[in-house]
Amino acid sequence: MLRRLLVSAALAGSVLVVPAAALPASATAAQAPAAAASLSACTYRRDGNVWRCITPGAFCPSAARNRYGYAKVTNRRYKCLKVSGDTRWRWKRA
Repeated sequence: MLRRLLVSAALAGSVLVVPAAALPASATAAQAPAAAASLSACTYRRDGNVWRCITPGAFCPSAARNRYGYAKVTNRRYKCLKVSGDTRWRWKRA
């Protein structure tokens, strides 16, 4: 039963995909940078003393305390700080 549902979901999803040959040349050229950006998705990682792809306001790991990080959407700089009245460390705008 589960296998049948998975197969039908895969077939339904494949119907929604439009082949690049069916689109005009200008549409495929405009979509190429967007497709490349989605393929190189940002992942939360440490790069030396800097953290990449952080989520502003989220809790930061103990290794990131008092270190800088860059947001995954805006690429703005944040710092892992402990705010007064809060017991946890969070990414705050630097």
